[in-house]
Amino acid sequence: MQEIRKYIEDNQIKNVKLAIVDIDGVLRGKYVSTKKFLTALDKGFGFCNVIFGWDSDDVLYKNDSFTGWKDGFKDAIATIDPSSFRILPTEDKKSIICLADFSKSDASAVCPRSILKKIIKRVDNLGYAATAALEFEFFLFNETPQSLRDKNYGNLQPMTPGNFGYSVLRNSTHADFYHEIMDLCGEMDMPLEGLHTETGPGVLEGAMEHSDALKAADNGVLFKTFIKVWAQQREMIANFMAKWSADYPGQSGHIHISLQNKDGSALFYDKDKNENMSDEMRWFIGGQQKLMPEILAMVASTCNSYTRLIPGFWAPTAASWGIDNRTCALRAIPGSESSQRVEYRISAADINPHLALAAALGSGIWGIENKIEPTEPIKGNAYDVDLPAEFQLPRTLSQASQNFKTSDVARELFGNDFVDHYAHTREWEDEQQRTAITDWQLKRYFEII
Repeated sequence: MQEIRKYIEDNQIKNVKLAIVDIDGVLRGKYVSTKKFLTALDKGFGFCNVIFGWDSDDVLYKNDSFTGWKDGFKDAIATIDPSSFRILPTEDKKSIICLADFSKSDASAVCPRSILKKIIKRVDNLGYAATAALEFEFFLFNETPQSLRDKNYGNLQPMTPGNFGYSVLRNSTHADFYHEIMDLCGEMDMPLEGLHTETGPGVLEGAMEHSDALKAADNGVLFKTFIKVWAQQREMIANFMAKWSADYPGQSGHIHISLQNKDGSALFYDKDKNENMSDEMRWFIGGQQKLMPEILAMVASTCNSYTRLIPGFWAPTAASWGIDNRTCALRAIPGSESSQRVEYRISAADINPHLALAAALGSGIWGIENKIEPTEPIKGNAYDVDLPAEFQLPRTLSQASQNFKTSDVARELFGNDFVDHYAHTREWEDEQQRTAITDWQLKRYFEII
């Protein structure tokens, strides 16, 4: 806390941006004066609980058990995490951003950042520490927020044409953009290990360095937000949907996780075991595999998420796992003591980083606690393997919400209040889709039916 006070004083910061992660992983916040910020550091500050009572379009959920007209959308006390502060190189005036959550108020029951902290506490109680890293694929378009709407989100112009995966031609021609993105992430203390083109017009992938689990999720939500900011400041649009076009593969948001003992030694590494996989790593994978169909709604959280989860599009359709196998939902990555880890590959770029990581980490820890054995690892193409029904993933958000709502383990891990509220928000999201008349429906039925 003293570090941030000194930084504000030394750099004559006048205003601070405060932000809170909502249910959909959108940052909600405001500027406050330095005076207000320094007071709130000690006492917390009130923030309207409506941010957990509406969807990504600011439409209020109906019959919400957490908040609503019945309680007048009262304030909940938010607590600033001073360790989350970042410099904002996207702003000319010297400014910083800090994240806050509701871990010290009743709203902690539904606050995504608080839910992840609850799982991290469970990890700590077992005598472990968790590190993680996220990677995101995103498309860049030569568009603006206004041109998107003027074009009705059609006939958009990608930053570059053609399929140029891992292209040196593209990243050299547009080297300034690549350096700007990597510099932005470095200055915001969320450095990238790598940045490259993926297959498709104007699509990039950024892989962040690993850090402790909470910071990794913070990095994820800040990366998604400020890549969008950076792009719009250059009259471009960055898109993090799971799949924006049927013509291209979906956009991943994979999560890499490893566990350590309190002395810093690697929990997942055992040189005397096959592939150096410790019993704990195997049980961790077992828990993730067993619970994936039950908690998928926390990871595949939009209706659009399920357009990506089809065979042959680099995204899994069942809770499969394998050794260094990218066709599986879970990829065990053998390596040195410092690099042995699990890649949670079911997640897309549209994730709420805090909830997706809470799901991936929480299910793995539950696996260790209960010594859950996974199936035999899949060799070759996982799409060709017919796993039992218990490992088949929900095909729609509605089905995933039902699985989540009826999961006893989800309630034990995340709490009844969160499960009930979150399932309600996903049912609402699905309902909004079902009331929409899509272009596909018009083309399919308008004349012939």
